[in-house]
Amino acid sequence: RIVLGLPLGLGKANHIANALVERALNDATLSLTILTALTLEAPQPRSLLEQRMLGPINERLFAGYPPLRYAALARQGKLPANIEVREFFLQPGKWNGVARVQQQYMAVNYTQAVEALLAAGMNVAAQLIAVPDNGDRDRISLSCNPDLTVDLLEARRRGDATFLAVGQVNRALPFMVGSAERAASDFDLILDSESTQFPLFTPPRESVSLTDYAIGLRIAALIPDGGSLQIGIGSIGDAVVHALLLRHRDNARFRAALAALGVDSAPHCEPFVEGLYGISEMLVDGFLELLKAGILRREVDGRVLHAGFFVGSPGFYENLAGLSPEQRNKIGMEPISFVNQLYGDEQARRRARVGARFVNSAMMATLMGAAVSDGLEDGTVISGVGGQHDFVTQGLALEGARSIISLRAVRGQGAALNSNIRWSYGHVTIPRYLRDMVVTEYGVADLRYRSDHEVVAAMISIADTRFQPALLEQAQAAGKLPADYRIPDSARNNLPGAIAEKLVPFRAAGTLPAYPFGSDFTAVEQQLLPALAALARASGGRRLRWFWRGLTTRGNALPPETRQRLEQALARMGLDKPGDWREYLYRYLLTGALIQA
Repeated sequence: RIVLGLPLGLGKANHIANALVERALNDATLSLTILTALTLEAPQPRSLLEQRMLGPINERLFAGYPPLRYAALARQGKLPANIEVREFFLQPGKWNGVARVQQQYMAVNYTQAVEALLAAGMNVAAQLIAVPDNGDRDRISLSCNPDLTVDLLEARRRGDATFLAVGQVNRALPFMVGSAERAASDFDLILDSESTQFPLFTPPRESVSLTDYAIGLRIAALIPDGGSLQIGIGSIGDAVVHALLLRHRDNARFRAALAALGVDSAPHCEPFVEGLYGISEMLVDGFLELLKAGILRREVDGRVLHAGFFVGSPGFYENLAGLSPEQRNKIGMEPISFVNQLYGDEQARRRARVGARFVNSAMMATLMGAAVSDGLEDGTVISGVGGQHDFVTQGLALEGARSIISLRAVRGQGAALNSNIRWSYGHVTIPRYLRDMVVTEYGVADLRYRSDHEVVAAMISIADTRFQPALLEQAQAAGKLPADYRIPDSARNNLPGAIAEKLVPFRAAGTLPAYPFGSDFTAVEQQLLPALAALARASGGRRLRWFWRGLTTRGNALPPETRQRLEQALARMGLDKPGDWREYLYRYLLTGALIQA
């Protein structure tokens, strides 16, 4: 019986895992249980348009990355009975409807994962490791994933665990210091072969919408100089970082953008003098930008950032590789037990984490202040709780700290438009008794230690105006707001058009770019992505209108620049010379969506 522990995300030893899966496939008497989180896969195209779009992108970004065999088998519904895969965090939204994965998901906080692995009887741990450039064979680095492995090795040293530690050398991995730097003798077996080298997994950077910037600007004005910062991956995190850079480098424009949003006063708008200290389970692109800008510079034990794991875009790895040795040594890669909690050397951690702001995203929130971040009320797991609960509780436990939940006010469009602020929901990740701050594009709701009346009123004020009447009615019916309560006039124009009107001038001026830290897409692909995303969300009626628009539009009736962009986009999708009726259909549909966009 093999119980294989693989690190979260990037650090999986793919060749070792695949070899063990092959053994189990060929020998039904061998029981293989895989314990892991965040299994990385290249995007899976479904429609013809997705195939045309993703084909070249996948080739650029993921060619050479060895797919994990267990993931492919799980997706195909072909995992045999003697192979079980349990994950505690799923690649967001990628495993909806895959019954075996949903059934075998483990709901644990990140800080409980080590205990969960040991309780399951893990007897093999396998992970990617980095080696020093100087050829020293006695030292290795856990690099991207000291998150759990440091504590697992310590448990084995104490005699509290027995397992085989197996490392796979990947020379593309940077050698990171902190607790990640280890003696090679910590590993019982090390696979180091030219034949098993492979490029790192590189998810592309997302574009940052004006909605994301409205959220990011508001959050950036909540972060004190000299404080501590945690953020996650994604476009809202990028928006927060870009807003912090703007606050430091061009303070007048930062304040002007806030004023455009109606923020006349905010607690922290000044440029950074003391700088920030990063304490974040994930090392993301944004932290490297803050480091290069001199904002991330408040040192704790010689480091300006302590983090537990990383995975990033091609630009992220380039930035990491481009750091000087002195800059690299300012980043300490540590176990999650250090980053995500206060236990241990608690007084030292409290002294270090002053003015902490823990910024995490949610899918939905309730009027009572609960956050929904990892799953749906029917039991579907979208991602996992990860460290969100850990950081929310830290935000409440540390003096002067705050937990900030970022939330887009709505999702979908047309008939499928829904509010992400609900009266109630049948699943919560963060219960209402841990409520603190919630930020949407429309404002900041400060919920800590407020009465239910105050909380409900604050949440309605940052909801989309189209849903406010129904939310108000539900709150009044439940007796949480007086019958004569009236939504403030300042919150009655919470509409996407209002956000666009306020921030479009800043985008046009280059102050709020779609890709603030560079893009992994070509210029033509950047044009295509919003149109394809809109198509994916569009209702049948909207698609029909776009098809008709594309069918009836003549190229010579368009401005020359628009016509050229359209021709380039159609050529990139292989629809410039349609070969059959299906390609004609997609050509006209995409043309209408591009013109509309």
